[in-house]
Amino acid sequence: MRTHRWQLLLLMALAVGDARAQHVHGGSTPEARFPPPPGFVRVPCAPQSFCGHLRQLPLKPLGSQVLLHNGTPKHRQDAHAAVLDITVGRKDLQQCADAVMRLRAEHLFANGRQDEIAFRFTNGFRAEWKRWRNGERIRLAGNRAEWVKGASVDSSHGQLMRFMETVFMYAGTRSLEQELSPVNGPVQPGDVFIQGGSPGHAVIVLDAARHADGRVAFLLAQSYMPAQDIHLLRNPAHPELGAWYIQGQGGRLVTPEWTFDWHQRRRWP
Repeated sequence: MRTHRWQLLLLMALAVGDARAQHVHGGSTPEARFPPPPGFVRVPCAPQSFCGHLRQLPLKPLGSQVLLHNGTPKHRQDAHAAVLDITVGRKDLQQCADAVMRLRAEHLFANGRQDEIAFRFTNGFRAEWKRWRNGERIRLAGNRAEWVKGASVDSSHGQLMRFMETVFMYAGTRSLEQELSPVNGPVQPGDVFIQGGSPGHAVIVLDAARHADGRVAFLLAQSYMPAQDIHLLRNPAHPELGAWYIQGQGGRLVTPEWTFDWHQRRRWP
C-alpha cells in the first residue's frame, strides 16, 4: 500500500495535535514522551532493572505508523500511542508473546545476565541461550526436541536473534502463561497480562506510576498478528488518559484489540 506525501503530512499533523491534547511530549523513550497522569508519580526503578530498561526503550518519531514484518502498514493505525524503535524481522514470527519474550531477552543480554535467557516451548522443552551460544542447536522430530552439537561458538546479538526466532516458532501464549507466575498487588513494569490459547494474547507493562491515594497507572505495549512493530497502546475506554491505564478501573482491562480479566496478570519468577 503506497502512502502519498500529503497523507504522511496529515498523519503527522494529527499525531502532533493528538499529542498536545494528551500532554504527550516528543521524547524518544516512554519515560520522556509520556508524563504520568496528574497526581501520579513514577515508581522508583533501578537503572539496570527490567523496569529501568523498559521505560528507556527507544521510540520512533511522533506520528510513526505500525508496520508489519513485510514493511506494509497495519490495517489499524488507531490503536497505538507510540511505536518502539525495535526490529520486527522479515518473518511472521514476532507476534504477541514473542514480543514479550524479546523484550525480556534484550534486557538480560544488555545487562550481562545472558545465562538467564531461557524460554519454554509449548511442548515443555527448555530452550537455553547459554547452550545455543556455545554451539548447540535444537533439533525437532514430531513433538520431541533435543540439543545437538555442530555449530561454532557465537555470543553475538545477531546470533541471539536467530535463537529467538527459534523460540518464536515453538513457544507462544500458552507456554509463556505457564512459565510466568500469577501475581497480586500493585501493577509493576514487566508484568504481563496474558490469556493463553489459540488464539491467545499477551501485553506487557512498560511503566507504572502511583498516586498518593494508592491508585496505580501503567503503560502497555504489544505486538499482534501478523508480526508487527511493538507499540504502546492507547486506552480506548478512557481516551482522556491517552496511553495510561488505571489498575482496577472498570470491570475488565479493555485494550484496543483484546480484553483481559484483571487477574490474568503474571510476572517473571
